[in-house]
Amino acid sequence: MDELIAKAKAEGRVNSVGMPDTWANWQETWADLQKEYGLAHQDTDMSSAQEIAKFAAEKDNATADIGDVGATFGPIAVDKGVVQPYKPTTWDQVPDWAKDKDGNWVIAYTGTIAFIADKQRVKDVPKSWADLKNSPYKITVGDVSSASQAVNGVLAANYALGGTEADLTPALNYFAELAKQKRLAMVDPSVANLEKGEVEVAVIWDFNGLNYRDQIDTNRFEVVIPSDGSVTSGYATIINKYAKNPHAAMLTREFIFSDKGQLNLARGYARPIRFEHLTIPEDVQKKLLPQAQYAKAKPVTDAAAWEKSSKELPSLWQQKVLINQ
Repeated sequence: MDELIAKAKAEGRVNSVGMPDTWANWQETWADLQKEYGLAHQDTDMSSAQEIAKFAAEKDNATADIGDVGATFGPIAVDKGVVQPYKPTTWDQVPDWAKDKDGNWVIAYTGTIAFIADKQRVKDVPKSWADLKNSPYKITVGDVSSASQAVNGVLAANYALGGTEADLTPALNYFAELAKQKRLAMVDPSVANLEKGEVEVAVIWDFNGLNYRDQIDTNRFEVVIPSDGSVTSGYATIINKYAKNPHAAMLTREFIFSDKGQLNLARGYARPIRFEHLTIPEDVQKKLLPQAQYAKAKPVTDAAAWEKSSKELPSLWQQKVLINQ
């Protein structure tokens, strides 16, 4: 660790992608790394697919050292040969399902797909996918061709409708029907668009929904886990194989998986992967949704089938859903 810290300090900075201040409270982690190790930081926000493409395109001219990608994109980054391994000292406290055996990707926190509704525009907040279908409201999913949040939103609906990771037909039919009704909004479910009133109901990670709600107006927005089914998944750090600041990137991962780094994520409404090994302060617990809402949320059980389906989803979405817009 002393050697890693010395080398990271010598590099003096870490450049991230897909790890903006407002997402899962990354801002506190960047501030801590600056304060404790003198690491300057810059982030460029982008989707999981864009991060991997950037690592691959830039190669030796790398401008990014570390990224944060949806769980299904970790193995894709390994297949593309754009990542390098590093196992943090808390490695043994990370469940096997949440890490690559060689340390090429490691899930730092989990999220569950939720709805966020703007009560200024939505009279009766939908509590389930069934409620949503029977409502008059427009729904925002995001870009399923690149955003892990959007891809998991489709899977969450599929679970609620009795589908599996191998067959997304129930969810595709569901969203196709919404598209026919002109109720599928193309706007991105970002904090800025929510604040501007451009979103009625969005499908979003719980940690993003709770964060955006509290950022804008706690009373204006309601966040709920759909009661008829949802998915719990995670986000993994990947270190660029071509990183200009590799030791700073490794130290960043080390910090993210420390008690302090994990609690930073919890303050950003995300569930830390080492949850069972942490003492979560009461004020942090109060920020989160009641555990009872998560009764029908479940993790991916057939990872191989889901990896295949998620790769096929962008073209299926075009063929089955967007064609009805």
